[in-house]
Amino acid sequence: MSLVRKEFEGQMSNWIISVIGRQKYWSQELQTLEGHSAKVSTVVFSPDGKLVASASFDTTVRLWDSSTGAMLQTLEGHLNAVNAVVFSPDSKLVASASQDSTVRLWDSSTGATLHTLEEHSDPVNSVIFSPDGKLVASASDDFTVRLWDTSTGATLHTLEGHWGTVEVVVFSPDGKLVASASFDDTVRLWNSSTGEMLHTLEGDLDLANTIVFSPDGKLVASASQDSTVWLWDSSTGATLHTLEGHSKRVNCVIFSPDVKLVASASDDFTVRLWDSSTGATVHTLEGHWGMVKVVVFSPDGKLVASGSNDKTVRLWNSSTGETFHTLEGHSDRINTVVFSPDGKLVASASHDSTVRLWDSSIGATLHTLEGYSDSDLIVVLSPDGKLVASASRDTTVRLWDSFTGAMLQTLEGHSNIVTDVVFSTDGKLLVSASWDKTIRLWDLSTGATLYTLEGHSGPVSTIVFSPDGKLIASASYDDTARLWDSSTGATLHTLNGHLFSVKVELSSPDGKLVASASNDKTVRLWDSSTGARLQTLKGHSDLVSAVGFSPNGKLVASASNDGTVKLWDLSSGAVLHTYRAPPYIRRLSFSQDGSYLETEDGFLDLFPVSSNTSSFRQPVRAHINLQGRWIVGTMGNLLWLPLDYLAVFSDVRNNSIFLKHASGSMSFIRFDLSQL
Repeated sequence: MSLVRKEFEGQMSNWIISVIGRQKYWSQELQTLEGHSAKVSTVVFSPDGKLVASASFDTTVRLWDSSTGAMLQTLEGHLNAVNAVVFSPDSKLVASASQDSTVRLWDSSTGATLHTLEEHSDPVNSVIFSPDGKLVASASDDFTVRLWDTSTGATLHTLEGHWGTVEVVVFSPDGKLVASASFDDTVRLWNSSTGEMLHTLEGDLDLANTIVFSPDGKLVASASQDSTVWLWDSSTGATLHTLEGHSKRVNCVIFSPDVKLVASASDDFTVRLWDSSTGATVHTLEGHWGMVKVVVFSPDGKLVASGSNDKTVRLWNSSTGETFHTLEGHSDRINTVVFSPDGKLVASASHDSTVRLWDSSIGATLHTLEGYSDSDLIVVLSPDGKLVASASRDTTVRLWDSFTGAMLQTLEGHSNIVTDVVFSTDGKLLVSASWDKTIRLWDLSTGATLYTLEGHSGPVSTIVFSPDGKLIASASYDDTARLWDSSTGATLHTLNGHLFSVKVELSSPDGKLVASASNDKTVRLWDSSTGARLQTLKGHSDLVSAVGFSPNGKLVASASNDGTVKLWDLSSGAVLHTYRAPPYIRRLSFSQDGSYLETEDGFLDLFPVSSNTSSFRQPVRAHINLQGRWIVGTMGNLLWLPLDYLAVFSDVRNNSIFLKHASGSMSFIRFDLSQL
C-alpha cells in the first residue's frame, strides 16, 4: 500500500457519498440474450432480419426481437437437447432438430407446433429448408438424410448410402441438389426430386492445424503437423500442391495480397516463402532462434512479419528475404503478429500478458497494452486500424483503442482458452475460436454473441473469414476443418481426413399489481384486486432473490442467484435487458427517477436502455469528469487518484464515476454535488 493511501484511506470528505470497490461480477457487456438454462447449440437470424432463434440443450427454442433483444416466444416440445434451428426463406416457419430423434416445424408468429417429424431412429444433427421453402432436409446419427414436405410433414425421400453419422445437410442454391457430409469421411450429392445419389466425394487428407483462403477466394491453404503445407482449389476441392521443406510442424500459413506467394511459419525456427503457382520455395527466412508461431504479410505485400518463442518479432523484405527489423521488448514468447490496414503499425501479442504496437518503418514501440491477468494472448487489428482485439487464456476477448491503448470491451462467453480471433472484412463482426470446441461470432456494436458455432468435437485452433466475408473456415484438433455460413451460423461442409437454479412479494406503485419472486426461478405478477395470476416471467436459471417495480409501474427488475439482474416490460412480459450482477442480492429497488437500481452490493445504471424508453435519462457528464489522475468538477479538482487507482477505462453518470484499473479491478465513486 502506498504512503498516501495509508495516510488518507480512512478519511472521507463530506461530498464523497460512497466508494464502491471491485465489482468482479459486473461487466461492460451491452446486451445479452439470456433465458436458456443450458448451453445454446446454435442461433440464427430470420431472413427478414427481425427475429433471432436460439436452440439449446435445455430442450427449447427461443425467439427474440433482434432490434430490442426482447424474448418473444419459448418453443417447448422437444424431449432432449436441440441441436439445430433454421428459419424458412419467408421467415414464417422455424424448423428444429433434436437429440430426441425428431424434427419440429413451428409457426414463428405464434410459437405453435405445426408438425412433428418422427421417422429418424437416432439424434438429428442438422436441418435446412429448400430455397423455395417447400422441403425440409434433416441429417441424423442413423446414417440417413430425410426429405420432408413442409406443408404436410410427410417423408418424401430417405437418402441412404452413408455408413457413418451424417453431420450436416445443405441444399444447392437452385434447390436441385442436396449435399450431405458424414463421419464416414465422404460428402455425397443427391437429386432432391428423386432422392437418387449422384456423386460420392472422397479424399485422403492429412493433419491440419490452420486453414486460410487466398485474397481472391480461389485457393485454400492448410498447414500441417507433419511439416507440410497443402494448397487446394476452393471451387473443386482438388489438391494443387503439397509444399515440402520444413523439418518440423507448420504453425501458420498466409497468402500475400497478390496471391503470388505463400508464407509458412514452423517449429524448425524458419519462415518459408513459396511460389503459389508452382509450389517452389522462393526464400527461407532464417534468424529466429526459437519456434516461429505466426507469420503475416503487410497490406502491400512488401514486408513479412514473424513472431517467435524467442520473444522477438522480425520484419523481413518479401522480395529479398532479408531481415528489415528485429522488434525486441516482450519478455516471453510471441503468440500473434498483425499489420494495421495501412501497414504503418504492427501489433504483437505475447505470453508476457501484453500487446505491443510498433512503428513498422523504424521498429519503435508506440504503445504497450497491459491489463490481462493471464497470458497466451492473440491479437488482431480491425480493418480500419482503430481497434485491437486481444484474446487470452482467461477465456475472454478484449477490445482496445489502438491509438490510446485504452481497453473498451470484454467479450465473455467462452469457457476455455481463446485460441484465435478475427475481424470481419467490414469491421462490424468479430469471430473467436476456443479450446471449448466452439466458435463465437460477436456484434462489435453491442458486444453481443450473435452465433455460437458448435460441431467440432475438439479444441478449435484457427478461424478465418473468406475474402467476401460470407464464409468462416475453422480448423480443429478433432481432425477436421469446417466451413460455416457467416450470415446464419450454419455448418456448410465438414472436411474430414486430417489427423487431430416464494422469496419476495412487492406491490406496484399504483397498488394494482403484486410481484412475487421464487425459488422456482420465476417472477409472477398478480392482480391485487382479484388475486388472479396475470403473468409468469421466466428466464432466470436459479432462484429469484429480489424484485422491484419502476416508479412509473411499467417495468419490473429481478435479481437472481444466477448472477444476473433482468429488466422486464410489464405490458408484454418480455425481457428488455439482462445485466451482470453479484449473485445473492437480497435488496433491489429503483431510484426515484428510475435511472438506476440500488442494491446492498452497489448501484446498477440502467440508462440508456433504449432510445424510446422515457423513464431512463441519458448520462449527464457536465458535473464531473476524469482528467489524468484527477476527478474534476465544475469548481476544479475534486479527487486525486493514487497510482493503483489510475484508470484504463472510466465512465461518468451524473454524480457517479466508474473506474476500470489496469489490475482488472473496478471502482465506483459517488459524489454529493450539493456539497461542492
